[in-house]
Amino acid sequence: MKNIYLLGASGSIGKQTLDVISRYQDKFVLKSFSVNTNVCFAKEIIKKFKPEMVCVGNYEDMVKLQFEFPEVLFSYGDQGLIDVATYSSEDGYLVNAVTGSVGLLPTIEAIKKKRDILLANKETLVIGGELIMPLVKKYNVNLLPIDSEHSAILQCLLAGKKDEVNRIIITASGGAFRNKQREELKYVSKEEALNHPNWKMGRKITIDSASMINKAFEVIEAHYLFDLPINKIETIIHKQSIIHGMVEYVDGVLIAQMAIPDMRIPIEYALLYPNRSENEYNKVDFKQNLELSFEEIDLNRFPLLKLGYEVIEKKGILPTIFNAANEAAVKLFLCDKIKFLDIEEIIISNVKGAKNLSSPTITDIIRVDKEIKEKILRKYEDN
Repeated sequence: MKNIYLLGASGSIGKQTLDVISRYQDKFVLKSFSVNTNVCFAKEIIKKFKPEMVCVGNYEDMVKLQFEFPEVLFSYGDQGLIDVATYSSEDGYLVNAVTGSVGLLPTIEAIKKKRDILLANKETLVIGGELIMPLVKKYNVNLLPIDSEHSAILQCLLAGKKDEVNRIIITASGGAFRNKQREELKYVSKEEALNHPNWKMGRKITIDSASMINKAFEVIEAHYLFDLPINKIETIIHKQSIIHGMVEYVDGVLIAQMAIPDMRIPIEYALLYPNRSENEYNKVDFKQNLELSFEEIDLNRFPLLKLGYEVIEKKGILPTIFNAANEAAVKLFLCDKIKFLDIEEIIISNVKGAKNLSSPTITDIIRVDKEIKEKILRKYEDN
């Protein structure tokens, strides 16, 4: 039995992770988990999976749950996330499925505990890749991606040697506005932005997909996960989301991974790695006139993807600013404080106007992350 320590249980990835775990009750035990404010769902998880430790977002909710479940250990807030990630002396997997920069510190502490990491939290590597990867090597832990694109690349890389890789290709659905011209984006609504054509995801990542910053994050992730230079990492629009990633080798052979868009597939692959198991998920059906189309991504149409390449080339504190500005801007957009194109403007202005800091420490990253978010939120929420 493998112990699972789950961050972000009430989010889209968290719920699907719980679904996979429930299918393999002979293989996995949920030891600890976190939710933010979804206390009702936390109660359901506790009753079904009988975890030993739980984190919620605030103290008041923690006290209520302690009264109802006295046999469970509770914690709350950012420290609670670390408590979940490092709970018990037993081994197992930390499944990091929280959204945002709050996922960084729990990942670091879990690595130091020599706990393997299954990563769905993009921000961990976007802002902390320079710190995380040396720690992974130092403590000799596995870091496996849950993202469908990186899971695909991981599988395609099994077909050859690293020095034989010519390039990797990350596919993109194009998001909710893939068929709109930039001029049309001035008038799009929040509801339209949240209507992803292929995937059912959390609100924040759905907006990230619409702006294509999500793909910029994935390029940065791939750079660290697979230790490849940026010029070997490409992106392409593939509207059907059937091919999730490809690897081209030096002899011209292209290996592609295909699957129905269902996040339980990469989650299950990571949990069972390096093994596979039969499941009941839908399969690709070539009898249904399956169409596979590809389009080059216009970086003028999606400037945040272009900026992402620039940010990771320069590194330093810029990835932290890039991510923090996005988190703040998306929050404002979801609260109806700004328009969709304002997200781009906020991110670009903050990155372009920043003074870079080379080799930032974890203290630097946390400080700058907080400063950028507070500055942006204060400016727009006061209006």
